[in-house]
Formats: sequence, structure tokens, C-alpha cells
Amino acid sequence: MSNAVVNGLAGAGGGIIAQIITYPLQSVNTRQQTERIAKKSQGSSSSSSAGTLVQILQVIKSEGLGGLYSGLKPSLLGTATSQGIYYYFYQVFKNKAESMAAANKRKGRGDGTLGMFSWLVVAALAGSLNVLLTNPIWVLVTRMQTHTQAERKIMEAKKEALLRESSEGSLTGSSLHDKLCELDSVKPNPYGTLHAAYEVYNEAGILGFWKGIIPTLIMVCNPSIQFMIYESSIKHLKAKRADKKQNSTKVTALEVFLVGAIAKLGATVTTYPLLVVKSRLQAKQEISTNNSLRYSGTMDAIVKMIHYEGLSSFYKGMSTKIVQSVFAASVLFMIKEELVNLFSLLLLTMSKSSPPPIK
Repeated sequence: MSNAVVNGLAGAGGGIIAQIITYPLQSVNTRQQTERIAKKSQGSSSSSSAGTLVQILQVIKSEGLGGLYSGLKPSLLGTATSQGIYYYFYQVFKNKAESMAAANKRKGRGDGTLGMFSWLVVAALAGSLNVLLTNPIWVLVTRMQTHTQAERKIMEAKKEALLRESSEGSLTGSSLHDKLCELDSVKPNPYGTLHAAYEVYNEAGILGFWKGIIPTLIMVCNPSIQFMIYESSIKHLKAKRADKKQNSTKVTALEVFLVGAIAKLGATVTTYPLLVVKSRLQAKQEISTNNSLRYSGTMDAIVKMIHYEGLSSFYKGMSTKIVQSVFAASVLFMIKEELVNLFSLLLLTMSKSSPPPIK
């Protein structure tokens, strides 16, 4: 088994565990990112300013614990697929870059190690392939995470229409009361993966599954920045121990956890606005009752967000995302490295125990 396959499997395993642990935060964060409130009405909304814990409790109260895990199944599939693809191709490109660096050293060019630019290129190539192959899964996950939010907005629009009819005299007080009670009794429709896929296809055809692909591709720089910081930091730690002539230059699980956290923090803060744009494009556009806050594409979303909501809209929910993504990345890196060590040990044991080939 090649080291690329080992890293792919380990990345998938680490990603699944990290996703299960941090999914409620991710689910709430997606709702925060996709909440659209024009400047003039920002003061009238409490949900936009509510803290993450308050929002978690609100979801539990209105939807039960299951509301925090809406879209978990396709998300786990997406995480396993995404991390597996990413780490597989990352290792393939890393091996190629390292062999090129070694060849250059033999020719008297360079010291045989990869610099920051090389790490960025390797991560960007792996990330671009990952995005193109897995974007449809994340469109479905975003839809499922924000379904009840969109349904609530649709209900609010219907209530506003009834109140307008009442003020215009075309609806009596008793009829208004009955219709409002009827709307209050309506529960969000069951919303599974197939339902979400059918809805996306009906709205935009097959291309609908690649909504948000432009900001997502640009966001490839997120893992690129993350891995540049991570690989450079790990390399520095090992070199420092080698200089001190320590018995082992091996990095501990705790050090991997902390370095992974720092790397993800730097990448998240840098690229967060793109993540907000991507989430808004992938969510139901009915999540806003205002047509001015519905988007037809990436540039349309950016222009309308600046014009109607201000620059602060690009950072909605960032504190939640920092906590979720930094913790998830730290867990992923730590578990992935441990799984790589475990797989390598198992392969070594198997190779030692297998009988010699018959000559």
C-alpha cells in the first residue's frame, strides 16, 4: 500500500471523527452565515446578534437535538470523500515535489527540501481536485443545514402578506386569526438528501450542484495557507531537535494538535469572507424574503452584500467558525497522524509475518 493511500485513508478517518464532534457548531455557523438582514432592519433582529450557545439552545427548543445534526449523513460522506481525496492527492503531489527537490540537489541546485511556495502549490493542486469532485455533496449539506431557516422565512413572508391584507380591509379579524393559527401549526416538511438533490436539480439543473464553485475554488488557498503553516512549523520543530542532537525528532500528538490549531486559525481568518459567500450561494434563496438579498452569482452576491448589509456581513458567525474549524482541524491532524503511524506499523508487521516468495 502506497503512502498516498495510507494518508488518504487516515485523512478520511480523522475527518469523520472531527466532523462528528464539531458538527453542531458547523450547523449553527452555516445558519449564521446565510442570515440576511439589510442595514435598515438590523436593529430589529435579535437572531443575528444572538450568541452561538443561545442559537444552539434555540435550535434544540424548536427542532430538537436532531436539528443540530441536519445533513450529518451527507456531511460525513462529504468529509470522508473530501479528506480522502485531498490527502491522497496531497501526498502524491508532495512525493513528486520532494523527488524533484532531491533531483535538483544532486544537480547542485537547492538543499533538497521544499520551500513555502512548493507547499502552497502542492496544497492548491490537491485542493482544486478535491473541490471539483466533492462540491455537489457540500451543496446538499448546506441546503439541509439551512432548510428550517428557509422554511421559517417563507412562513414569515406569508404572515406579512396576511397582515397587509388585514390592514387593507380585505381580511376580517377572525379570518386573520384563523389563518395565522393555521400557519403557526405548520411544521417544516421532512427534508432528506434525495429531496435536497431533487430541489437543486429543479432550480438550476445539473450545474446547480456546482453552485458556489468560484469562491470555493478561490478558497483552495485556505488549506494551502493551513498546510504551508503546518508543514513549515513541523519542519522547524524537527530541525530544532536535530540541532540539539535529541534522540528523537518525532513530533508528539499534542504538538501536532497545537500546530494544527495555529495553522487552521491563520487560514480561517484569511479566507472567511469567501466561505460566507459560498454558503449564501448554496443555500435556498428563499432564506431571504427581500429580493435584493437573493443572488444570481458570486459577483452579484458580493456587490449586494456590500451595498445592502455592509462589510460586516462577510464576517457573520466568524467566532463560531474559528472555534469549530480550529478544533476540528486540530483533532483531524492529530488523529490522522496517529492513524498513519498505526497503518504503517500494521503494514510493517504484515510484511514481516508473510512467507518469503517461492523461487
